[in-house]
Amino acid sequence: MELSNKEFILSKKVIIVGGGIGGLSMSCLLAKKGYEVALYEKEERLGGRCNLLEEKGYSFDMGPSWYLIPEVFEHFFKLIDEKIEDHLDLVKLEPSYRVFFDSGKKYNKDIFTNREKLKEVFESFEPNSFAKLEDYLAKAEEQYGIAMEEFVYRNYDSLFDFLNYKVIKSAKKFSLFKSMDEYIKKFFKNRDLQKLLEYQLVFLGGSPYNTPALYKIMSHVDFNQGVYYPMGGIYKLVEALERIGRKLGVSYYNGLAVEEIIVESGYAQGVRLENGHFIRADEVVCNADMAHVETTMLKKKYQTYPQKYWDKKVLAPSGLILYLGVDGEIPELTHHNLYFSFDWEKNFEQIFKKPIWPMDPSFYVCNPNKIDPKMAPEGKENLFVFVPIAAGMIYSKGQLKGYAEKIIKMIESTMGIKDLAKRIEYQEIFCIEDFKKKYNSYKGTALGLAHTLWQSASMRPNNFSKKVKNLFYVGANTNPGIGLPMCMISAEVTYKRMFGIKEIGNLKEI
Repeated sequence: MELSNKEFILSKKVIIVGGGIGGLSMSCLLAKKGYEVALYEKEERLGGRCNLLEEKGYSFDMGPSWYLIPEVFEHFFKLIDEKIEDHLDLVKLEPSYRVFFDSGKKYNKDIFTNREKLKEVFESFEPNSFAKLEDYLAKAEEQYGIAMEEFVYRNYDSLFDFLNYKVIKSAKKFSLFKSMDEYIKKFFKNRDLQKLLEYQLVFLGGSPYNTPALYKIMSHVDFNQGVYYPMGGIYKLVEALERIGRKLGVSYYNGLAVEEIIVESGYAQGVRLENGHFIRADEVVCNADMAHVETTMLKKKYQTYPQKYWDKKVLAPSGLILYLGVDGEIPELTHHNLYFSFDWEKNFEQIFKKPIWPMDPSFYVCNPNKIDPKMAPEGKENLFVFVPIAAGMIYSKGQLKGYAEKIIKMIESTMGIKDLAKRIEYQEIFCIEDFKKKYNSYKGTALGLAHTLWQSASMRPNNFSKKVKNLFYVGANTNPGIGLPMCMISAEVTYKRMFGIKEIGNLKEI
C-alpha cells in the first residue's frame, strides 16, 4: 500500500543547523508540515545576526534594525496560521529616517512617505525633481510587482530560469542590467539627491557601482512602503518565531555547535556535534554561514562550493559596530539616521576595490529610544552605530579603538551632537573578527554575498547540495538573498525545493 504524503512526512526527522531568521522560519514551516524538527545553534541565544545585547539597562538590536516589506512577514505568519499582530506591535516611522550631508556645508533632511512632505524635500535639492521621482518610483513599483510574482519566491535550476521572456522583455524598459549609479543619473543631477536614491543598496551588501538597476525595487520599498519598527526591538521577531516553533513542536538546542555533516552513500545522515555526539536525521537544512558549512563541515569530495569558489566572490561589506549607552537625551537624532560621505565613489572604492579603513566614511546611527523609551534607562539613550568597511581586513586592537574614536568625533561633528564622547557611559565595539567568531562569517562579512549581477538569481549559490542528497541551505547566501524579509522568503523557497513544488510565487498553504 502506498503511503500518503502526510504519512510519509510524519515519519521524518530534520536537523536545522543555525538559528538565524532563515533557520527559525524553516523550522516553523517544517514543523507545521509534520516533521520532527531539531534546531542546533552554537550561541546561547537564537537569532544569528539578528541578535540582542543587554547591558546596564540598555537593550541593543545587534544586527538588523530596519523592518521593511511588511507584506512578507504578514504572508509568512499567515502561512503558519498565525496573526502577526498577535506577536508584534508594529509602528510606522514618520519620518522614515533623517539624512545628514556635508557637501561644503552641513545640513540634514527628514525623509517621509507622506507625498507632500517628500515633494518639499526633493524640490529643495533640485527643481522639478519630484515629478521625476514619481516616474522613477512608478517604474520601481512595477518592477517590484514583477519581481515578487516571478523571481523572488522561486527556485533556480539554470540561467534560463532567470533570463526568461519576462526579464528579456523588461530589460530595456527598466534598464535592468545597467548599474544603479548609471540608472539614477538618468533621472537626477544633484549628487546628494543621487546618494539618497542609492544608499538602500547597502542593505543588499552592494554599491551603486556593482549592483544592477533591477534592484531599484528598493526605492519602492523605501519611499512607497515606508519603514516600520516592532516595539521592543527587532529581536521581538526572533522571539515570536521561537515561540511559534515551540508551539509546533520544534526542539531548540542552544549552545551546541555542529562540527560535521555526516554523509553515507551520498546521503546526509545527520550531524556530529563539537562534543562528539552524533545526531541522526533524514534531512539536514543549514542556516549557518554557507561558506563555513561547505568548507569546514563537509569533506572535500562532498563540497558543491569549495574554497576556490568563495575566493572569487564579491562579499558584502563587514562593519564596525558601536553599541553606545549615552547619558542624557539626544534631540539631534530621530530613530534612523544616515550620514553620507562627501566623496561617495571613493568611499565605496575603499570598501570593495582597495580595502582600507574608509577615510571619509558613510555611517548609520539608530536611536530607538525616540519611540521606544524602554530600550534605555530613564534619561538616557542607546545608539547603534554601523560603519560599512571591507570584509577580510586585518587590524590591531589599537587600530580598532582609534577608528571607533574617529567615528564618535564624526558623529559629534556631522550630526551636531554636543559632548557625545564625554556622555558615553557604556561602549561595546563589534567588528570583523567578532563576525567571524560569533557567526562563522566568511572573512567577517556582515551580510554575506553582495548582490552583483553575477551573484543574483540563478547565479547565486543554490539552496541544495549537488554532491549530497537530502542536504539543503537557507539564508542570505542563497536565494533570494540578503535582509530579514529575504531570509524569511528563503525558507519558503527551500521548503518548495524539499517538496518538489514548482509553482512560481508565494505559497498559499503548507
